Amino acid sequence: MEFTAEQIAGILEGEVLGNPEAKVSKLAKIEEGVDGALTFLANPKYTPYIYTTKASVTIVNRDFVPEKEITTTLIKVDDAYKSFSKLLEYYNQVKNNKVGIENPSFKAETATHGENVYLGAFSYLGENVVLGENVKVYPHAYIGDNTTVGDNVTIFSGAKIYSETVIGNGCIINSGAIIGADGFGYAPDEKGEFQKVPQTGNVILEDNVEIGAAATIDRATLGSTILRRGVKIDNQVQIAHNVDIGSHTVIAAQTGIAGSTKIGEYCMFGGQVGVAGHLTIGNNIKVQAQTGIGHRVKDGEKLYGSPAIDYGNYVKSYVHFKNLPKIVSQLNKLEKKINNNE
Repeated sequence: MEFTAEQIAGILEGEVLGNPEAKVSKLAKIEEGVDGALTFLANPKYTPYIYTTKASVTIVNRDFVPEKEITTTLIKVDDAYKSFSKLLEYYNQVKNNKVGIENPSFKAETATHGENVYLGAFSYLGENVVLGENVKVYPHAYIGDNTTVGDNVTIFSGAKIYSETVIGNGCIINSGAIIGADGFGYAPDEKGEFQKVPQTGNVILEDNVEIGAAATIDRATLGSTILRRGVKIDNQVQIAHNVDIGSHTVIAAQTGIAGSTKIGEYCMFGGQVGVAGHLTIGNNIKVQAQTGIGHRVKDGEKLYGSPAIDYGNYVKSYVHFKNLPKIVSQLNKLEKKINNNE
């Protein structure tokens, strides 16, 4: 796709300084800009590159004033970073604006869908599936029986949505994600052998939830596993059965949340965090990478370590952890001195 500087300025409500007919068809970092590329300048430390970049068009803040000659066409906006992000979103919408039903694909007779739907080749819609408007189902995606999908949802190639799942409006399911597989439920019998506990619940994703590639979200044993409005899940995250994640919480890659744990709103989890089951995690929690949580957490805490402790206390304690051999040596010398004086 190709856009002119004037067209881009129209989308961003910006002002063109330079050639309004300058054309761009790709994106680039400002230091790697080439002819035909669009870039942006938001961080002042990259300012020197604007005088050497070969990019055809550069988005800048309105208060930017060149100190010497530049060759790139400028588009001045209120916030260059936000405007570039807006443009990326617009570009994705245009790029992914697929419609129609490709063959071969399978749609059960009882499955229904709204307008402007895209079903890619080898996609599968089971019995009683309901798709809203502007839903994109990419090739090789699977949607099981009795699943409901809202409007403006994108399900990328290879995603698997098991039966009875409920997906709200504006959700994104990335490739390889598995929504609604059985939870890890087993009980030992009289011989000590583990027998499977049927998982009869479902998964509910509220509006504007995003699920990363190869993430797994298990169906509930009874009731629902719920990811509430605006939750963002990174790649390769495991969410177990009956977990409830509060709105606008974000969870980074390789984190694992054990069954029946309730996580509050506006939390931030770093990568490889482990959370034990049947816990209550408060609102506005910040958890550093590789932290292990095995206890209830109150609102507003910052955690680090395994088992997790207050972040500030961890940082202070770590100074002593590093100096532990030296401290032990000093204690041994002090003990020896005391013993010699007795």
